[in-house]
Parts: sequence; structure tokens; C-alpha cells
Amino acid sequence: MTTHGDTPDDLLYAPSHEWLRRDGQNPGEGTVGITDFAQDQLGDVVYLDLPAAGTAVGAGEVCGEIESTKTVAELYAPVSGEVVAANEDLGDAPELVNESPYDQGWLIRIRIADDTELAALLDAAGYRAQIEAN
Repeated sequence: MTTHGDTPDDLLYAPSHEWLRRDGQNPGEGTVGITDFAQDQLGDVVYLDLPAAGTAVGAGEVCGEIESTKTVAELYAPVSGEVVAANEDLGDAPELVNESPYDQGWLIRIRIADDTELAALLDAAGYRAQIEAN
């Protein structure tokens, strides 16, 4: 455990503070959210602008926005692919991103276009090192 909140070992992390969980039943898809560190830095999340199902996203490209009581931040796709679902629960309860960033507060599900892009993501130890260096 780090002083920067919870960083589960079974996820991959983008340097821009998004995480990706591969789907065990469908390894061609993954769930994306923001890290505990990111939600803590943002403060209370009040609104999200997420891409709709069917939207193509590119690795490292802006795919939405997250608004908190402190700021508005861009969301980045950790890998390229097609959005297959957005978390509709966040429309009525954006605070789930703060309360449960790795479970109920997930943002989108992506059909991964290129598995080789996963190599550019950080493991939990690499992500912890990045946030502790900043």
C-alpha cells in the first residue's frame, strides 16, 4: 500500500492516471476507470462526459471529461479500440468515481483493437513509482 491510495496489483495503468482491467471471460475487452490517486487529486466528482458505445478511441487520446468541485480534467483512452459500454450509473451518481474508483465507479468498457499497446501501460509497481516521484 502506498501513501497515494489504493493501487490494485491486477490492473494496468496509464501515466495519465487511467487504469485498465482485462475481462477474464472476454480477454479482448477491458474496463477503464481513473485511479484512486486521480480521484483524490480531483476532489468530489460532480459530472462526467463519457463516450457513447460504438465510439472509436485511440491510445493516449482524449475520450471524455471529468468535472469535480475543483477542476475539469480530460480522460484519456489507455488503449485503442471501440467503446462497448459507458457506466450509465455515473449519470445519477458521479460520486461513485470517488467512493469506488476500481469497482462501481468504472467509466467505460473497450473492445481492445491492438494487444501490443498493453505493453506501453504500467504495472502497479511502475504506477506507484510514478506517483511517488511527482
